[in-house]
Amino acid sequence: MSRLIRVNVNALAQIVHVDHTLDRKSKIQLQKQQIHHFRNQLLSEQLHTAIQHEQLAKTEYGKPYLIHFPEFYFNHSHSQKNYALATSTNMPDIGVDIEDLDRQVRFTALAKHAFHPHELKSWNELEQDPGYWFKVWTTKEAVLKAAGLGVRLNLSELDTRVHPVHDGGLCSHPLIGTFAYQNFHLGPVMLTVAWRSEASCKGFAFPEIKIFL
Repeated sequence: MSRLIRVNVNALAQIVHVDHTLDRKSKIQLQKQQIHHFRNQLLSEQLHTAIQHEQLAKTEYGKPYLIHFPEFYFNHSHSQKNYALATSTNMPDIGVDIEDLDRQVRFTALAKHAFHPHELKSWNELEQDPGYWFKVWTTKEAVLKAAGLGVRLNLSELDTRVHPVHDGGLCSHPLIGTFAYQNFHLGPVMLTVAWRSEASCKGFAFPEIKIFL
């Protein structure tokens, strides 16, 4: 059976329409509702049936799943400007993260807080290249979301082993096991998709990842 992950990427401005008269808390809540509504629309299209919010539940660590479609897997992410939904029918542990490359980031402070010593060393050797920073950051987020542990594993404990040039790799941690990932540079966006894999002397095989923009 072919291993396939489908990723839909959309501009957030097409999904979220916020009333600027609202206070900050209300704006955030409305944005969350609109994003979930759009996610459910995409899931409905792929499953050819109407998906409502009541049909979703969460694992003990907060990862959502479809009650009536337990073998249809998904994960989503949004940045300030973009949204991504990853889905699969044969790869249960998938995660996705998307970031805008023009996002204003306190690179050094966050790297010191969230990067593994090996990642921090590589980033400094690359003269603190922002592109490498975003590869590491989105890989961490995608892997931890795929594992379903959320923030229960400190970001600095996970060594992603992100390569300065190659856009994909394999990483492990005793609490979550082994995951593979692939990075995508989509113009002004960095997207990373992660999935559970196995360490092997034969290496690992990438699934087919189809991106719909």
